[in-house]
Amino acid sequence: MSEPPRFDRGHTDDLMSFLAASPTPYHAVANAAERLEKAGFRQVAETDAWDGTAGGKYVLRGGAIIAWYVPEGAEAHTPFRIVGAHTDSPTLRVKPRPDSGAHGWRQVAVEIYGGPLLNSWLDRDLGLAGRLSLRDGTTCLVDVDRPLLRVPQLAIHLDRAVNSDGLKLDKQRHMQPVWGLGEDVRDGDLIAFLEETAGLPDGSVTGWDLMVHPVEPPAFLGRDRELVAGPRMDNLLSVHAGTAALAAVAGHGSGLSYIPVLAAFDHEENGSQSDTGADGPLLGSVLERSVHARGGSLEDRARALAGTVCLSSDTGHAVHPNYAERHDPTHHPRVDGGPLLKVNVNNRYATDGSGRAVFAVACEKAGVPFQTFVSNNAMPCGTTIGPITAARHGIRTVDIGVAILSMHSVRELCGAKDPYLLANALTAFLEG
Repeated sequence: MSEPPRFDRGHTDDLMSFLAASPTPYHAVANAAERLEKAGFRQVAETDAWDGTAGGKYVLRGGAIIAWYVPEGAEAHTPFRIVGAHTDSPTLRVKPRPDSGAHGWRQVAVEIYGGPLLNSWLDRDLGLAGRLSLRDGTTCLVDVDRPLLRVPQLAIHLDRAVNSDGLKLDKQRHMQPVWGLGEDVRDGDLIAFLEETAGLPDGSVTGWDLMVHPVEPPAFLGRDRELVAGPRMDNLLSVHAGTAALAAVAGHGSGLSYIPVLAAFDHEENGSQSDTGADGPLLGSVLERSVHARGGSLEDRARALAGTVCLSSDTGHAVHPNYAERHDPTHHPRVDGGPLLKVNVNNRYATDGSGRAVFAVACEKAGVPFQTFVSNNAMPCGTTIGPITAARHGIRTVDIGVAILSMHSVRELCGAKDPYLLANALTAFLEG
């Protein structure tokens, strides 16, 4: 194994900035694109004809980004090395008629997105962010990054058994946040407020994709600041690491035998079935068009995909010190122990023995230790974009990630070194 990389806290500092600046998938892909632009990548439109020139390119579609770097001399059948991730996180999303309220409280009607730990949203200072669609057909991003909303918990005096019987939350009745006072609840108040916030003319917003987010910034935690607490690590931690790895590879990309790719999808938390999800056509379309832009045929596309490997990078479960019995007794991944290789023989993860070998070689090249995660047989196993990517495109896929605690909480917890170790492993993988 190579010498382990010296820990660079600057990478983790940058991750924390990325998390804070990316309250929604739309903001996350905009921030990833900005980083790639600084590394020399340029955006290409799906409606334009593409050329086969060398260099870095990326496509944005809603909350998804596909970016790739074509090295000098790449042939039409040159295979790809893909880092896959997702940009969405469990949250509360604003309904089509957002203005509601009762008993003198003004509230915002929200719908539960994905599988959040509902109790973690209670009594938090919450902002509001997302994408506004305008009358002229354009869109703009908005972020109210200040305490605006709150989901108030019921006082213990009115629920005396809450500590003994457990908190029971009804998704419809108990999760609607308050954002002010007033008896006169009028349709359009929230959107009018956002138009004013974004500096838009009255009545210019005709559609919206809005979600709630905590405004407490990410922070180092612990005696020696060896932990990081923050929102949306599942899975912006992987998006950030993949972006950093692709930019690094493009910076010294001569001699690459693969075309490195970052594929960050939306809607993983609710099944990936959308035009921006991993079960949609976006990745396949980009890869095929890249082959054709370099003069390739159907045969070249088949050859390229046959040699392609994807690392599906998503967070995984570190062993919980208070609930160790929920984990497999022989697999106890620890934070700052290096990235996880995620295995499930029922194909909830896509890893097999040959995929393990690819990841092991990348980690050895980077000098990065890695761990293995499997679920306790008595517990259901989650899944990722990995099996979807493997089945939809017929490419070898390996599921990996970083070990965290409190997955799907408003505020998740990871080791300060693991994001940096993951980025190093991804860089070595993309270099081939």
